Amino acid sequence: MKNYDVIVIGAGPGGYVAAIRAAQLGLKTACVDRWLDATGKPSPGGTCLNVGCIPSKALLDSSLHYHNLTHLLPTHGIRIGDAGIDIAAMQTRKEKVIKMLTTGIKGLFKKNKITWFSGEGAFVSGKRIEVSNHQNDDKEIIEGSNIIIATGSAPVAIPAAVVDNQYIVDSTGALNFQTVPERLGIIGAGAIGLELGSVWNRLGSNVVLLEAKDAFLPEVDHDIAKEAGKAFKRQGLDIRLGALVESTKIDEKTGSVTVVYRIGEEMHTMEVDKLVVACGRQPITSGLGLEHIALATDAQGRIEVDSHCHTPIDGIHAIGDVIRGPMLAHKASEEGIAVAERIAGQRSHVNYEAIPWVIYTHPEIAWAGKTEAALEAAGIPFRVGRFPFRALGRAHGSGETDGFVKILGHAKTDRLLGAHLFGNHASELVAEVVTAMEFSACTEDIARIIHAHPTLSEGIHEAALAVEGRAIHF
Repeated sequence: MKNYDVIVIGAGPGGYVAAIRAAQLGLKTACVDRWLDATGKPSPGGTCLNVGCIPSKALLDSSLHYHNLTHLLPTHGIRIGDAGIDIAAMQTRKEKVIKMLTTGIKGLFKKNKITWFSGEGAFVSGKRIEVSNHQNDDKEIIEGSNIIIATGSAPVAIPAAVVDNQYIVDSTGALNFQTVPERLGIIGAGAIGLELGSVWNRLGSNVVLLEAKDAFLPEVDHDIAKEAGKAFKRQGLDIRLGALVESTKIDEKTGSVTVVYRIGEEMHTMEVDKLVVACGRQPITSGLGLEHIALATDAQGRIEVDSHCHTPIDGIHAIGDVIRGPMLAHKASEEGIAVAERIAGQRSHVNYEAIPWVIYTHPEIAWAGKTEAALEAAGIPFRVGRFPFRALGRAHGSGETDGFVKILGHAKTDRLLGAHLFGNHASELVAEVVTAMEFSACTEDIARIIHAHPTLSEGIHEAALAVEGRAIHF
């Protein structure tokens, strides 16, 4: 039986990062991962690289280029006749991006001398893991002084819309359409639904999103969500709130799906060519043999951990989507690094108060820290600074003026409590705020930092100035 200092179960952005960091620290490390690509070959990277973050952003960029070609560039005096869409080429490019990055992880495993097992991993007893090898159907037992569970999450299924991978699909299926659906229905108007809806809307689909909640993006700052909702409506996304899907029926003769849904007491019916179920994600903890080590999960299937991602069982850790907190790739990665460093005897932690969130629509939505609603609920006094991108020269130069920046500072100490952005490149701009929060900065600190002109980052500068009513350009 092979023995390791660390065994990581799962090679997603939490697992593979944890394995690499553990190996860097001199720990004998193994990683077990079950993911196979469409050709049946091992493909590390988990949901994020294979069917999530990376392929969705590849298609979002491709679709945005097409949209800009037909909508934005003519305002710059650039006109191209007979612009067309080659979905097959888009999908081929997407697959090349995935292949390049997953191959890169294999190279990193080799470079760091990580033993990689392609197959299913499950506890049999204590810290012994049975690996069912994909390639030769063999099974072997390996043992580790420390185990890190990083098995990620899967799309939530709903009885009212059973995925058949042809007419009704999950987020994975929606990334693999070979033609543009004329009518596309999406159940769920959260980050996943909005991003998928944006891709196909830009390419010509008539997109309707059915959101069960009565509020649009309730986890997002209210003002940001309100502004974003208006922008998405202008783009052609039909978002229907309080819409509870009752049933679906596939008609293979017409190649369509009939969706019956209720808003309040009123019943509605719509017909679409494709239906995407984007109702969130759930932890993957079944099949891990947790019952063999008496490790329980909660009602959502999450594993209980302490503030350092350690389970109640000594030497067994869990990170990423299988534990509490946001299901974000970068959160999982940081937890993986922190756990590996603590196993090696170092002091390490994750600051959950400064995790950036991003929704990759266009414009993008990004935030870090507290919302106004959260601060009000907690009784924390705060001041607000806002600044619109339309007051920035760089935004006008690019033709992308939608959105604004909002900064929240403590009313007494001026400590930076949160920042919320809706605008072009918000996903990149939010990093400045996260850095400031990590250094316990005040809004005055950001206001005193020189920002290059002309840039979009001036929006953050001006919003910080606006906290004290000192914004210059608005």
